[in-house]
Amino acid sequence: MLAGSTTRILFAIRPTTTTTTTKMFTLATRSITSSKKRETVLIDDNVSLYQNAPPPLPFNSPLKHDGSTITTTRILNDEEGIIDVDNRSKLVGSTIYNHIKSIDLETCHEDALDPFYVCDLSKLNHLLQLWHTKLSRVEPLYAIKCNKNPILLSKMVSLGLGFDCASKNEIEMILKLGVHPNKIIYANPCKSIPYIRYAQENEINLTTVDNLDEVYKLQKYHSKCGILIRIQTFDQNSTCPLSVKFGADKKYAIELISKCKELGLNLKGLAFHVGSGCNDLNTIRLAVEDSRYLFDVAELQFGYKFDTLDIGGGFSESTFIPVAETMNHWLNLKFPHAEFGNLKIVSELGRFLSSSLFTLVANITSKRGGSFKERLYLNDGLYGNLNCVLFDHQVLTPKVATSKGVFKYFETCGNLNSGITADESNDDKLANKEYSIWGPTCDGLDCISPNCKLSHEVDIGDWIYFENVGAYTSAASTNFNGFDVVNTKCLYID
Repeated sequence: MLAGSTTRILFAIRPTTTTTTTKMFTLATRSITSSKKRETVLIDDNVSLYQNAPPPLPFNSPLKHDGSTITTTRILNDEEGIIDVDNRSKLVGSTIYNHIKSIDLETCHEDALDPFYVCDLSKLNHLLQLWHTKLSRVEPLYAIKCNKNPILLSKMVSLGLGFDCASKNEIEMILKLGVHPNKIIYANPCKSIPYIRYAQENEINLTTVDNLDEVYKLQKYHSKCGILIRIQTFDQNSTCPLSVKFGADKKYAIELISKCKELGLNLKGLAFHVGSGCNDLNTIRLAVEDSRYLFDVAELQFGYKFDTLDIGGGFSESTFIPVAETMNHWLNLKFPHAEFGNLKIVSELGRFLSSSLFTLVANITSKRGGSFKERLYLNDGLYGNLNCVLFDHQVLTPKVATSKGVFKYFETCGNLNSGITADESNDDKLANKEYSIWGPTCDGLDCISPNCKLSHEVDIGDWIYFENVGAYTSAASTNFNGFDVVNTKCLYID
């Protein structure tokens, strides 16, 4: 049962199937109660009411009860003031609620408690607008290895994005969506011969190389392919450095340029990647400077007039502004538009376009109690959709969706951490309690968070959610130990 009180929000969400908009309305009334004051706040929300959309149920009603009002609780102290839940969060919260509202732990099917995603596709437009505002010269390509969710890919196709593919299967997936081959870059410096032949047969005519052997393979199996030489960067301070595996230093890059000239290959430019989670902005400067140096060498010594520069990926929403401004500064300085007006600059975006779109909701299946330390066991973990802890060095923040059957999402969404909220501030027991969060497998490595605080007490059957889990999560999930989360259900907002 989900229950709550005092805050009242009325709105509708878009169902996962295509429907017809029947009318628009503006409505939201919030009543906020604390021990010292009661406030009523009017909020204008432009929300579409969609035909056949299921009405949201009251949080303070039995799960099986139908209704039209959603209520939840936020108690505020005098210092905290009013915190608005934005329209996007309302939709995510409503989607979560409508999915779990009718689940009875005592009688439900075993699949009913499976973890699930909520994907807010509407945010993609905002992210692309932000990108074009800060890096207007750079065409974004989506690196589908980050998240190959088919609905997400279809949305990107509808927005006209190009794609970075690293394998035959990824290329095939994008071609089946109707994408023209000239909007695909085969951005893997080391490709198998059958994959190169597949690219040639399907007119994928742009790829990357960083070694002579790859140049010889292209000369034999795809001689007309456009080539970008991937150069090494000083990315050792990045969270996920990539130059340990890929990239030619300047001297070797010149050797590759020379060989391409000798073999009559279609060398079009350069590519680099400063690593995911670039923590040293000087890495960007050096990469752009090295690129300009090699552009000049290619033209002056070998007669190549490069027309393409691939600046790689590694952008994240949390650090985007300083990284983008630094990249934009050095691109404009070293490749001024007056001199390089026809230069095509592209980037391979993964996490920037996908991470914040996805919220994962998992169920608490077991717990090991204690007065000041509890272990919580979820039905998803590091072998499933939360493998980003291992592979991507992501630090996850577990948040409470339900507490003892009470829906708490609107109290915890958007908070910077999962720590104690105002309505729990006087609960010394909770304030002093620590939790460790574990996945479902029998491996001791399957620890999502070894030490964290939660905003509310939770029991078996409650739900925990994780925001910003759309990058390098589902893409690498497994069915280890028989916990099959490879095809985790996803609910969409658009």
